[in-house]
Amino acid sequence: MESNPGFISAEPERKLDMHTTHSPNFLGLNQNMGFWQGSNYGKGVIIGVLDSGIFPSHPSFSDEGMPPPPAKWKGKCEFNPTVCNNKIIGARYLNFFDGSPLDDGGHGTHTASTAAGSFVASANVFGNANGTASGIAPLAHLAIYKVCSSICLESNILAAMDAAIEDGVDILSLSLGGPSRDFYLDSIALGAFSAMKKGILVSCSAGNSGPFNFSMENEAPWILTVGASTIDRKIRATALLGNNISVDGETLFQPSDFPSTLFPLVYAGSLNTSDPHIQYCTRASLNKTDLRGMIVVCEMGLGDGVSKGVEVKNAGGAAMILVNHWLYANMTLSYAHVLPTTHVGYVDGLKIKTYINSTTTPMAAILFKGTIIGDDRAPVVAAFSSRGPNIASPGILKPDIIGPGVNILAAWPVSIENNTNTNATFNIISGTSMSCPHLSGVAALLKSAHPDWSPAAIKSAIMTTADVVNLAQNPIEDERFVPAALFATGSGHVNPSRANDPGLIYDLKSEDYFPYLCGLNYTNLQVSIIMQKKVDCSVEARISEAQLNYPSFAITFGPLQPITQTYTRTVTNVGEPVSSYVVEIVPPPGIGVVVEPTSLDFTEANPILQYQVTFTRLGSTTNNAGYIQGYLKWNSGAKYSVRTPIAVILR
Repeated sequence: MESNPGFISAEPERKLDMHTTHSPNFLGLNQNMGFWQGSNYGKGVIIGVLDSGIFPSHPSFSDEGMPPPPAKWKGKCEFNPTVCNNKIIGARYLNFFDGSPLDDGGHGTHTASTAAGSFVASANVFGNANGTASGIAPLAHLAIYKVCSSICLESNILAAMDAAIEDGVDILSLSLGGPSRDFYLDSIALGAFSAMKKGILVSCSAGNSGPFNFSMENEAPWILTVGASTIDRKIRATALLGNNISVDGETLFQPSDFPSTLFPLVYAGSLNTSDPHIQYCTRASLNKTDLRGMIVVCEMGLGDGVSKGVEVKNAGGAAMILVNHWLYANMTLSYAHVLPTTHVGYVDGLKIKTYINSTTTPMAAILFKGTIIGDDRAPVVAAFSSRGPNIASPGILKPDIIGPGVNILAAWPVSIENNTNTNATFNIISGTSMSCPHLSGVAALLKSAHPDWSPAAIKSAIMTTADVVNLAQNPIEDERFVPAALFATGSGHVNPSRANDPGLIYDLKSEDYFPYLCGLNYTNLQVSIIMQKKVDCSVEARISEAQLNYPSFAITFGPLQPITQTYTRTVTNVGEPVSSYVVEIVPPPGIGVVVEPTSLDFTEANPILQYQVTFTRLGSTTNNAGYIQGYLKWNSGAKYSVRTPIAVILR
């Protein structure tokens, strides 16, 4: 291949991983009012979804009330053509072993309906989370690109991104990814750069490798990288112990006929066995164990809770209590279990095990309480949501944003309740795969309301207006219920209505990335691979990563960095034409932050202004190592507050 004209580079192919009734309301989107109505529900915008295909007959993909696709649309339908409609305007398969864009797993159907599913009344799973299901941009069109079956090959992903660009999509949504790589080796980053040059915003999941730092995926600054958080809905099941202590957990399976009486309670880890894995209730460990009539406490570990229930049920268990691994702390999931179950947090699990050890006859009941709305701790960062710092480019803060990704109800190809009398089938699942299409839908709403905004402008609007407090007006927490770090939240939790009118934006054009990429010390060839044109970094002014006009700061202070660093930002006024903004600074502890000028005065003739920020490491932080954070805001009266987070790595 190297001898062929036009050849640039080749890399071994990687296999990448695939990473609602209430979440639109949780995001402040309500029918016939506010931003949803003002953005026309995403009308006219095309969202391209790269995933495992789609189940097109689901009512979430009805085109009732949908206009025909825009005239620019060039895509095609590789289903029987009559299957596509004004909602699913295109469907292609890039994995040629499949022969169809049909989704045979469910992941693609779930993500597509989350981004742009139509309104479906009386959506629920086992009667829970009942309500009207809807995507975030319910009048947006869907273009489906099947790139995954059991795996997602880079060649299929790149081919699909190229096809989507040619077809005319406005937003690309990718709930998939792989471990961090330099951008010139990262197929998603390469495809996303080409899309961005054509004015297409690319939204990607951050990955499910949290709560560890340095676990981020899809880190390129031209990608909107989305972490996951909870919503204020719980599908509750309470464990009532024999000592009258009650512990709240969650489950999707809520049997109405399960008795509320006390059952014998046993911890799997205390069973008389030499198998060290028995606490996890695996098939091998519970083999030939008689648990008839008992509630069994199993360690969740980092695996699948449903499979543990299968083994408990096979051993005769009456019910199961799943206890979180300490890493996942207080995060609970609503699984479709095969027997009565509740999933509880780590600390609550300790209470249960302490009680079991305190008596010779431990007993418990499980009380199923159904759907509860109003958890004022929400949003909480999901334990699995990948964290920064950014490995490929430490001077760019990632993730950019968090959005709903825990216990999300959306369309599913088959009934998990074995109900053959309906095709309105839904499932509740969790992952950054679920948060990504929420943000893809928000981007579509913003594109519909502001068709002239660039991908960077849309990103900036989302980031600078994000919420940093929960429903109780306390700082957003992580899975441990302690204030979350910027490497978990990025700019914060998406607030679609505020993003529609951000006041100021940090804009970027594709050529602005040239000095940034050269500043990463990439070779001319490596930069050329990304930019898809011949470049020469020796004649280009290089900039440091933190100098890129990004809506956040990620600064490193260590032996190799100067103790004073200065960076420039350019802001564009998209709010009131004549307005003044005054800076507010909350510096990271031990870091001096000086902004010049301290006020920005815009006129109709001068909608673009610059400011400079100087960061100084003070003596009090000389010997410290770790991460500290702060922020700066540009405030204009009571209407606009444009927030830029500051993350500092100390070495």
